[in-house]
Amino acid sequence: MASASTSTGATKPSNPVIRRTVTSTTVNDSESSAAVSPSDSPRHSASSTSLSSMSSVDMGAAKTDEYANLVDLNGNSFTPPDYTIKDIRDAIPKHCFERSAIRGWSYILRDMACLATTFYLFNTFNIPEYVPNVAARALLWALYTIPQGLFGTGLWVIAHECGHGAFSASRKINDATGWLLHSALFVPYFSWQISHSKHHKATGHMERDMVFVPRTREQYANKVGHLIHELSELTEETPIYTLSMLIGQQLIGWPHYLITNVTGHNFHERQREGRGKGKKNGVGGGVNHFNPSSPLYEQKDAKLIVLSDIGIALNAAVQIYLGNTFGWANMAVWFWVPWLWVNHWLVAITFLQHTDATLPHYTADEWNYVRGAAATIDRDMGFVGRHLLHGIAETHVLHHYISSIPFYNADEASDAIRPVMGKHYRADTEGALVGFIKAMYKSARTCQWVEPSADAQGAGKGILFFRNRNGQGTPPSKMQAQ
Repeated sequence: MASASTSTGATKPSNPVIRRTVTSTTVNDSESSAAVSPSDSPRHSASSTSLSSMSSVDMGAAKTDEYANLVDLNGNSFTPPDYTIKDIRDAIPKHCFERSAIRGWSYILRDMACLATTFYLFNTFNIPEYVPNVAARALLWALYTIPQGLFGTGLWVIAHECGHGAFSASRKINDATGWLLHSALFVPYFSWQISHSKHHKATGHMERDMVFVPRTREQYANKVGHLIHELSELTEETPIYTLSMLIGQQLIGWPHYLITNVTGHNFHERQREGRGKGKKNGVGGGVNHFNPSSPLYEQKDAKLIVLSDIGIALNAAVQIYLGNTFGWANMAVWFWVPWLWVNHWLVAITFLQHTDATLPHYTADEWNYVRGAAATIDRDMGFVGRHLLHGIAETHVLHHYISSIPFYNADEASDAIRPVMGKHYRADTEGALVGFIKAMYKSARTCQWVEPSADAQGAGKGILFFRNRNGQGTPPSKMQAQ
């Protein structure tokens, strides 16, 4: 994957340019880059600090000294982005921001037609009259669940567009469509929308991000029951252990996240209304996407959380009726196994959008919106990603800068911002869908915790990179026992 991923620094490979589609991930443009305050511009740009009074030579020297010796897991040198959100927005053609509910609904109807057609064909022809062998019929039904899971994920992605305001210019149309689609997939639409908005506002922030926040070195050491200075000396984990943990993540990762906020930040005591007092991630910790009193939300959000729960309850009633009418074994094949596939793809895509050997994470002092949005990576899933999943993985970097651009305009917009981002743009395009699957295992094996680069100084200590105990890439820092 190192050969396919762009990285920061002089040793990085060139950026591949591929055609893409994209999706979106949060609420309206009010939470995206359009709402970013001037303070979210790179902290050390000439326009936002006292460095504007310095000569260009002095500025370059100061920046070089401050962020010298930063090295990612692949051994590439790193410096934080120095462009602004205005640079990004100005590079995108204006028509890329245009949204059409009619066009969006055409994709919904297409996905629903795919689901209905597959259902009809299998229920009509995968019967004893045409397929007399029981084992063969079972195998065909197992295969049936795979495309149904992909078509269902496509609908999830469009609901995700609605959550970002990228589906239509009308907020009512966005929310009505998104609530309907997400409720049908047992996703609490507004609850997810609000927490996902916070993810976009704090991507890469070690204390505020809501999705796949990596463990620090100390947290990982606590997990494995060792002191932090011992990590570099530990024997590597077995590949079987890594694979088993990855399978567990893919099977239950999505409902586990909704119920316990696993992979989200755990600083709920800071919730400004005091709703996080005594609450923490985990089973029974009081942090979930279904409780209106959860510290993930504020009091003003309570009605929306309840509305999300109503959507889940209505779908549950429908499922009970269908199960009692057509049999629970049939419903398991028709709906529940494809639903597990949907969950798998959501977790895999999100995991790989934010977990890669080249990606930095930031402490509170060093984070800003531009840096956080650049701490993501585009993945290429081939035909499946571009056409069945509406480009959810292919233009994710753009999506973190401007989340209200609809997926059918994201290819062009992504092409437009790459020259602005330069070496800070990252993509892994090797192997299409097969490469995507391989990247899941590789990232699970290599991205175990984050820590500062061994030789980082000053502000550079606030920029963290993935390290591991498996002998992969840049080794972790050698630490002395205290």
